[in-house]
Amino acid sequence: MVMITALCRDCLWTGESQPARCPACGSPRVVRHAELGALAIAHLDCDAFYASVEKRDRPELRDRPVIVGGGRRGVVTTACYIARTYGARSAMPMFKALQLCPDAVVIKPDFTKYSFESKRIMALLRGLTPLVQPLSLDEAWLDLSGTERLNGGPPAWVLARAQAEIERQTGLTISVGLAANKFLAKIASDLDKPRGFAVIGAEAQAFLADKPVGILPGVGPVFVKSLNAAGFTSVGDLARADPRRLADSFGSGGLRLHRLAHGQDVREVDPDSERKSISAETTFNVDLDRLSDLEDQLWPLCEKVGERTRRGETTGRVVTLKLRTADFRILTRRRTLPTPTQTARVLFATARDLLRAEVDGRRFRLIGVGLSDFADGAAEAVLFDPQDEGRALTTETAVDQLRARFGKAAVVTGRALRSGETPGREVTLRDALESDPDSS
Repeated sequence: MVMITALCRDCLWTGESQPARCPACGSPRVVRHAELGALAIAHLDCDAFYASVEKRDRPELRDRPVIVGGGRRGVVTTACYIARTYGARSAMPMFKALQLCPDAVVIKPDFTKYSFESKRIMALLRGLTPLVQPLSLDEAWLDLSGTERLNGGPPAWVLARAQAEIERQTGLTISVGLAANKFLAKIASDLDKPRGFAVIGAEAQAFLADKPVGILPGVGPVFVKSLNAAGFTSVGDLARADPRRLADSFGSGGLRLHRLAHGQDVREVDPDSERKSISAETTFNVDLDRLSDLEDQLWPLCEKVGERTRRGETTGRVVTLKLRTADFRILTRRRTLPTPTQTARVLFATARDLLRAEVDGRRFRLIGVGLSDFADGAAEAVLFDPQDEGRALTTETAVDQLRARFGKAAVVTGRALRSGETPGREVTLRDALESDPDSS
């Protein structure tokens, strides 16, 4: 263990004092914490990742508010920090975000590009430790325990160096959270954005005490209401509660909340943690009720899921169809395939069968498709005719290669054209309003 309590993120000076400015270079970007040299679990989170990639590639957008997401009736995938000053946030309905930030440039997501950048960043992280657990394209946990000799310094120093190297190589910034476990590291990474570096140590329980219970992982809006109704509004309330009462009220989940409220998390960083599903969805500009119109929207989603599945060299055997009705009810239907697949053809055929059973005059505002129950390796067994399936896989793999080389628009199917799936289109508030027949 290296005894340091301060680290300069610019020149990488380390010391046992805690100066306001770096004594070596004068920088104010000094991380100070009594346990800085002892902690080894980190959470790295790219700053406004999708929007940052777009701004890097389009310098003229640097000082403009940028939102990455769907059409006017879709949701915000990522809002840049300028757009956030207006109140725009991830998962916010697009129409609301554009009301708050009418001058925003809205760009459709380009997951092929984002995935490429994610792989570059993850490769850099895996050069530091084999214990890297990605949570998504833009965030990961790391366990740097015992890597001091390999990396030439303690984890905090290595992370600051990696943070600077990622920015130099990719033009993208990340924020770092360092703590004793995964839960606290993830909380820390959100404390000092963007380009942040925050540490949580022995003060964890006191730090968490006045935070709302919704800060805890796995506690969504519905669970928050249940906890509030039972008298638990803050994390401190859970920490002070009798564990037996929590177990009686919430089962094993109650005991888990009690541990988290004390800053305890025994989960290990697991590089083999598998993604549970791959999915894609779209919200329509106008509610749809005709099967043919819904099928036209379904096909490009199946293409996206199939491409991501092939890219991950995996196959899945559970197909899920998701629908949201005009009155906001969510319907999900699943079917288990006799053999795993990774082709859009099988996804579409299966999801279309599920869709036909639901088209009965109701109007729908969203459709989605997903694939789960994964197995490693390319598709071996096939559904329907083996020769047809083999040709579909060969064709779709060739399309993947063409799009990777020449862009998404290099190969466009007839159904995708009918659905209006046009990559890279930018939308402003005026464009969105003019394209939405329901707007006023």
